[in-house]
Amino acid sequence: MMRKILITAFVLFINLVNAQEFQGMAVYESKTSTADFMKGMGGNREITPEVQKSIEERMKKMFEKTYILNFNRVASIYKEEEKLDAPGQQGAGRMMTSMMGGGGTHYKNVKERKFLIDREFFGKEFLINDTLPKLEWKLEGESKQIGQYTCFKATAVRAVSESDFRNFRFKGKDKEGKAKDSIENTKKTNLMDDFEMPKEVTITAWYAIDIPVNQGPENYWGLPGLILEVNDGKTSILCSKIVMNASEKTEIKAPSKGKVVTQKEYDEIVVKKTAEMREMYGNQRGGGGR
Repeated sequence: MMRKILITAFVLFINLVNAQEFQGMAVYESKTSTADFMKGMGGNREITPEVQKSIEERMKKMFEKTYILNFNRVASIYKEEEKLDAPGQQGAGRMMTSMMGGGGTHYKNVKERKFLIDREFFGKEFLINDTLPKLEWKLEGESKQIGQYTCFKATAVRAVSESDFRNFRFKGKDKEGKAKDSIENTKKTNLMDDFEMPKEVTITAWYAIDIPVNQGPENYWGLPGLILEVNDGKTSILCSKIVMNASEKTEIKAPSKGKVVTQKEYDEIVVKKTAEMREMYGNQRGGGGR
């Protein structure tokens, strides 16, 4: 009897050690469509075609990011690949990256079902500490090849974070063919009036059962394999490289700096500050001799 107990304990110990030692690294390329932003700017007569083209090129580059996901069977760290900022772009770039759902270290622990993100916004450091959103995945029958892995399709509906401006949608036109909120109205003072934030979006993910961890980029998780691709209609994230059990391990540690807030509290801070900026910008334009 004692021998069986010792053997069982030894097996459990070995499994625990293997779980802790197992580690992988995945590189993801993230791209966000700028089409909606460009449509909104199309009705602004103060922007010349040359300036609009320059803005489009900058936005395209800004919305194309490379991220590194280091993961084990329990936790992961998702972080943008470090690059040198262009001269004069450090402050503005960091703020825009934060408003577009990026920046900082994104840690999640699927066993404890929690996530932490350290994020800088308007010169202040925040530590978002909250529960991982539980997605009701629907496993589809489709499959496709991503690199050397056969991946399977899954879909889910996800609530939208109000602080992630990548989710902004152009309002478009109503049933009569007129632009909503009259984007051609020259008296309009705020470009952002042409956009709206949806309450939820449908996402499509592709996961590899050959890598049996329920991890993925950003806050995506909960599938029977590593998520190698995900798309929400505006942003697509695609894995371009995977390294399993490299000799050099990366410490997967939760961030700890910044004012602790929930995701909802952080969203409210960003929305409030953005509204203040819009009002300030509108007042400046309104006092410009119109």
